[in-house]
Amino acid sequence: MKPPFRTPPCDVMNPDCPARALLSLLADKWSLLLIHALSEGPARTGALRRRVGGISEKMLVQTLRRLETAQIVSRHAFNEVPPRVEYRLTEHGWSISPVVTALDAWVEEHALEISPAGTGAKRGPSASGPSGPMAPR
Repeated sequence: MKPPFRTPPCDVMNPDCPARALLSLLADKWSLLLIHALSEGPARTGALRRRVGGISEKMLVQTLRRLETAQIVSRHAFNEVPPRVEYRLTEHGWSISPVVTALDAWVEEHALEISPAGTGAKRGPSASGPSGPMAPR
């Protein structure tokens, strides 16, 4: 058997790998939405709260801190009165943002067809099951 092209330094399938913590952070709904929002450009806390509907102030601040610790987002405090803080994606943040925005686009396209577990019946074209010439009769 031919060896893989490259061997990654981490393995997300290994429960002891540090990649798991990063995967957990990136798999968080609020993290994904904030990365997507910041892919549109730097923003202040209030603008992010307005852009990401439903996020509480507490969750916004906690998630931004976690993303900053992971070096996905950077925080810039301006030396002004009143104080002003702006957040932006780092190089790592920019490298993951196309994946996040593509995932969001896929979710938006298929959300009405797919019912997440525990939310009840499916909606949209496939709600009544398969249709068309190959559908069971």
